[in-house]
Amino acid sequence: MKRDITQALVDEHRLILRMLALLERNAPRTAAGSYTNYQFYRDAVDFIRNYADRFHHAKEEDILFEALIANGMPRENSPVAAMLMEHDRGRAYVKAMEAAALAAEAGDASRTGDLAENALAYLTMLREHIDKEDTILYPLAERVIPDGPRDGIIAGYRAAESRTPDGFEAHYLQLVEQYEAESPAKAA
Repeated sequence: MKRDITQALVDEHRLILRMLALLERNAPRTAAGSYTNYQFYRDAVDFIRNYADRFHHAKEEDILFEALIANGMPRENSPVAAMLMEHDRGRAYVKAMEAAALAAEAGDASRTGDLAENALAYLTMLREHIDKEDTILYPLAERVIPDGPRDGIIAGYRAAESRTPDGFEAHYLQLVEQYEAESPAKAA
């Protein structure tokens, strides 16, 4: 039986989707002027950049996607190329979301629409992206990557995880739980 090489990534998607649900809850309220907790957006950007991008996407880009290419998937005009393009598009939304949040927090209320727009665009794109990975790309990887490189892939994930500080994953889980517990009616 082949060792599973994608379940850890699917599990990480669950926490990312929980953060996306928080963005979906708060962004329309921010656009309407009823949610002004800009710390939430700073925390969301931190979560996205560190947990979703540097931790999770790095495992995909540096380990799993490279293994797919090594096992016959083209680097260009392929599902891997599409996923990499979407990762880059997500980074652009996050950068714009951060700029709008900082401006709004500094008193420029005209930026709340930009903040909400970029948050919603990011979460919509990333939900679709995660669905494609979970239902198409990861099952494909499980089918096409032979037994030989699987231990190396898993070792690569572990090496990436070992480069994070102690309590890294627990910190981001706690952060998501903190905002999930926030009353939806709360206008900070």
